[in-house]
Amino acid sequence: MKFSLWTQYGAMNSKPVFNAFEKSLKDAGHSVVHNNNDADVNVIWSVLWNGRMAANQSIWNNNKPTIVLEIGGIKRGTTWRVGLNGINRDAYFGDTGMDSNRSSLQGLELTPWRTQGKHILLCGQHEKSEQWRGMPSMSKWVMQTIENIQKHTDRPIYFRPHPRCPLPEIEKQYKNVYRQAPQHILGSYDDFDMSFKNAWAVVCHSSNPGPQSIMSGIPAFVSTSSIAYDVGNDIDFWHDIESPLMPDRQQWLNDYAWTEYTVDEISQGMPLKRLTTALSNAII
Repeated sequence: MKFSLWTQYGAMNSKPVFNAFEKSLKDAGHSVVHNNNDADVNVIWSVLWNGRMAANQSIWNNNKPTIVLEIGGIKRGTTWRVGLNGINRDAYFGDTGMDSNRSSLQGLELTPWRTQGKHILLCGQHEKSEQWRGMPSMSKWVMQTIENIQKHTDRPIYFRPHPRCPLPEIEKQYKNVYRQAPQHILGSYDDFDMSFKNAWAVVCHSSNPGPQSIMSGIPAFVSTSSIAYDVGNDIDFWHDIESPLMPDRQQWLNDYAWTEYTVDEISQGMPLKRLTTALSNAII
């Protein structure tokens, strides 16, 4: 197969990930070009149609098989997500039903479900992204979500905006709603504190707080596009906000561990091997 790596539209931290994936392709005998439409498969960085990555949207719209490389959520800055034709639950990452070997190797642990908590944590995300496809403006979604939650619980709501979509003072028009500014972790490129202290439940559309809260034992209300959906609560089922589902999570964790890889693992071809059959079927 012939792969085009669209490195010119990658984020500042994308170069080592692209280089590792290119090595895996060449080691497997595939052809590689750069920033060229003449290929069977496109490889892009993220589906955030903003800034230097905005041009990736036209590549995405070519409807060719597309591998998406992006920053991961398991060990941010260390593991990187590699999926086919999407991100999060909309992407294909390979076979599911995996054993616990990889999740154990990564040191992933499940905190027991929390049965006590005080507030609802509502998390925003970046609206200039394929993740937000078909959704209203972020401000409209936040307001609608607050109003829906307040129909079913009197718990305080803490709104944690995406750092690049802050929606200043949107919470001030509501009673018992407070802002919780995301805290940048010193020394990191773009890592933020995912604290869920005192949270009863987390609400987000499809971003990283969903799976992170699930691993931390906090029930999550998420959309079908969230990678946490299979062990979460449907984001439209507000009547369950005081009695959220708390299913077994081990199989989900085992499979989640196979969505992200270190640079060395990418270089060794681990994600490529899991995607090769699906890519071949898509092209033939």
